[in-house]
Amino acid sequence: MIGERIEAGYAEIGGCTAFVEQAGAGNPVLCLHTAGQSGVQWRDVTGPLSRRGYRVVVPDLPGHGRSEPAPGGPVTDLGDYAAWCVALIERLGLERPFVVGCSIGGKIALDVAARLGHRLAGVVAMAADAWTGGRPSVSGLRRELADVAAPSRTDRTHLGTLAVVGRSVPPERAELIATMHRREDPAVSTSDLIGWATHDLRAALPSITCPAHLVVGADDLWLDPDAVRRAAARIPGGRATVLDGIGHYPMEEIPDFAAVLDGWLRELAGGAR
Repeated sequence: MIGERIEAGYAEIGGCTAFVEQAGAGNPVLCLHTAGQSGVQWRDVTGPLSRRGYRVVVPDLPGHGRSEPAPGGPVTDLGDYAAWCVALIERLGLERPFVVGCSIGGKIALDVAARLGHRLAGVVAMAADAWTGGRPSVSGLRRELADVAAPSRTDRTHLGTLAVVGRSVPPERAELIATMHRREDPAVSTSDLIGWATHDLRAALPSITCPAHLVVGADDLWLDPDAVRRAAARIPGGRATVLDGIGHYPMEEIPDFAAVLDGWLRELAGGAR
């Protein structure tokens, strides 16, 4: 990535100062990170994807990475993040962007698609379905918020990440992913997971009018591939893909993920309704 031209800056979005990276020119692609993490998860994708003819936009959601906290503190409603993303799209003047997200980012991407419809070129929602059935336990997550400074929390993040990385990922790469994930703020990530467990998009899926592709790793212990397929089936023209040997973080686990994502985006563009 040395020598890669990536522009970074801050913008006032939704009442907080947000950090946003951008690279390239062409059709915009808004890339959203997972719970508690930041845009650094896309570090191996931003440059290569921009060279394939896209304007890649990678924000840190409020309270994550280098963005300031949301005005009301850690967010527990993913709909708030979706509204923030819509404001970001408008602030940057992104015309018919693709929205790509993973985990909570995937659910946020689907929510944005339901809000903006044909204003999007398409959506790729990875490691996300419409409804988790209340998992993980919201009451358990709220108890964690009472003592989020426990020394074992970072270790749990590290080990939990290793548990959901796919079997095809080399051990040294899996260890790097897990080590990078230890940087999260426990109060923010726990609040994100409350949002993950409570955000119900089932009624909104049929209203998504842009091309949609849902992606899930076969080794993702947090999701049921059949539930992802059912969610895709509720979206007009929606499709689903199960990735063999991949877990919860496709953009970090798959070598040259930019090429894979480029293929998905081209398929969505070709199938625009």
